[in-house]
Amino acid sequence: MVQQGTVWLENRFPTAFEAYRVHLSEYYAPKNFNWMYFFGSLALLVLVIQIVTGIFLVMHYKPDAAKAFESVEYIMRDVPWGWLVRYMHSTGASAFFVVVYLHMFRGMIYGSYKKPRELVWVFGCAIFLCLMAEAFMGYLLPWGQMSYWGAQVIINLFAAVPFVGPDLAILIRGDFVVGDATLNRFFSFHVIAVPLVLIGLVVAHLLALHDVGSNNPDGIDIKAKKDASGKPLDGIPFHPYYTVHDIVGVSVFLMLFSAVVFFAPTMGGFFLEFNNFIPADPLKTPAHIAPVWYFTPYYSMLRATTDPMVNVLVGLVAAGGLTAILFGGFKTQGKVVIAVLAVVVAGLLKAFDAKFWGVVVMGAAVMILFVLPWVDRSPVRSIRYRPNWNKWLYFVFVVNFFVLGYLGVLPPSAGGTLVSQVGTIFYFGFFLLMPWWSRIGEFKPVPDRVVFQPH
Repeated sequence: MVQQGTVWLENRFPTAFEAYRVHLSEYYAPKNFNWMYFFGSLALLVLVIQIVTGIFLVMHYKPDAAKAFESVEYIMRDVPWGWLVRYMHSTGASAFFVVVYLHMFRGMIYGSYKKPRELVWVFGCAIFLCLMAEAFMGYLLPWGQMSYWGAQVIINLFAAVPFVGPDLAILIRGDFVVGDATLNRFFSFHVIAVPLVLIGLVVAHLLALHDVGSNNPDGIDIKAKKDASGKPLDGIPFHPYYTVHDIVGVSVFLMLFSAVVFFAPTMGGFFLEFNNFIPADPLKTPAHIAPVWYFTPYYSMLRATTDPMVNVLVGLVAAGGLTAILFGGFKTQGKVVIAVLAVVVAGLLKAFDAKFWGVVVMGAAVMILFVLPWVDRSPVRSIRYRPNWNKWLYFVFVVNFFVLGYLGVLPPSAGGTLVSQVGTIFYFGFFLLMPWWSRIGEFKPVPDRVVFQPH
């Protein structure tokens, strides 16, 4: 009877069954996935959690500057299980960035952005950018002190853009100050516009991934070795093997997620700032304004861009141009072009104030990830077969990112600013010098087949 029902449904909805075969039962994934491959499915799980909890929150939330904070308090105190839904949503926001950061880092160390997966990486970076916009707009909605003043600070940064800055800031706010118009705009984008774009990008990311096939810790294309029936020798069907395999990761994640929701939903002020439990007061500025933890590395780069830092950047541009002219092996015409570019870039750096360049640096820190497939010139994908010092370089990159994030939480200080400036230069140097350092060193031979050791 069940089989007849299945046949009846397949005859009338064959697209769904074809999608099941293409993307699950007949999609062959490498058999050597490790625990770092949990984070893609976990990101999808958190997206579902955010959408479902968001729907229930919208049922009771009022996007009105006079009532927004009270509606959140109503959800927390009077709506049955409202506190649980709210804490799941707020914890889910941080969990989303945790799994996405780990997912992107795994892609970096295993070279998952290299040919033919450039578009997969670009879609993933677009998801990350979209996620940042979604989190920023949602951050204003509780209408607490940190929500209000954090939005005030970030929106005012757009006023530093030359020529159009003041008008751009008014366009984003919808008024001359952060108020009811701003709240309504952010609410509509957070609930409708950005999620639609986010879901579309996730679908495109998965479709592009399944078209070219998944990468693996060895960075080997499993499609190169197939059996007589055309199935990859080093691949296994995604379903049921990896759907069951991912249940392990999901179970561990949900235990940790539940522990945070029930026992530490504020995470000491990192997930939910204490100032955000105070209603927004336009007449009282908090002693220290800082964004949520997942924005703090970029906020730290923004604060690090001071006038002395701009002078250092001018010096680096001059030194880089001079080095390219003297040792780059360019002909006379090429040397002239490099010299002109160096002068133009140095002139632009001095033409605008440091606040504007801080905004540029903060945006460039995210946008530079998009070009990673083209700046990495390594002959191998996986870090397993790259020179051993590459592992230490990536380790320093991660530590530097954590340090920038920590400094972004703290109030500004002379020592912290100096460390942030060094960290910012290292962050950009890591990517800008990648065409050079990714090619040097002794590379290990890459095996023809994946190296697989069962658990």
